[in-house]
Amino acid sequence: MLSLQQVSVLHERFPVLNTCNLQLAQGEIVGLMGESGSGKTTLLRAIAGFQRLSQGEVIVAGRCLSCSKHCTAPEQRGISMVFQDYALFPHLTVADNIGFGLHRVSKAEKRLRVNHLAGMMDITELLARFPHELSGGQQQRVAIARAMAPKPDLLLLDEPFSNLDRPLAMRLAKTLREWIKAENLSALVVTHSREEANSMCDRLAILHHGALQSLESQTSAA
Repeated sequence: MLSLQQVSVLHERFPVLNTCNLQLAQGEIVGLMGESGSGKTTLLRAIAGFQRLSQGEVIVAGRCLSCSKHCTAPEQRGISMVFQDYALFPHLTVADNIGFGLHRVSKAEKRLRVNHLAGMMDITELLARFPHELSGGQQQRVAIARAMAPKPDLLLLDEPFSNLDRPLAMRLAKTLREWIKAENLSALVVTHSREEANSMCDRLAILHHGALQSLESQTSAA
């Protein structure tokens, strides 16, 4: 599903990502861990198309989306990303934020999917509110539901449960894993929590100073 081949990103001539290689299969969930500043968010942004490469290729579902001379627009990639700052549309309600990417379904199907995902994220009672009326944790759950709604080929999740208390974070990690597996999608999840990674991911990749150093198999998520 996802293939990173020698992916490098430079910032002011200094490498942020250094010849990263990664293979992610259809239906697989890989956790991405590393120290702050190791390049985790930059890697997600490069895959999503918000960061140009200085070297290498990003291939998703057999399509080369990025290389040093070409970058497919983010909206044309079949990828959804949950950002650390949520990036919700302030002028839209929670319901409209979740359903924003659903352009090719009927109004009835859109309503059903929005309600279903809101129920999964425990935000049904918030559907008529606007982002400024929500807590950080509530906004985070809206952002996750919005990313899930179009059923993308690939989900990129940047610290998706960082503002939630541990019991809720672990419950939603399990729920999200079950949904991804049921839909046979793929996901790359940045997390600082080994507990979350163990609960949600099939494998674990480690970024250190911009380089992918190791790839570990997870056992408890299976």
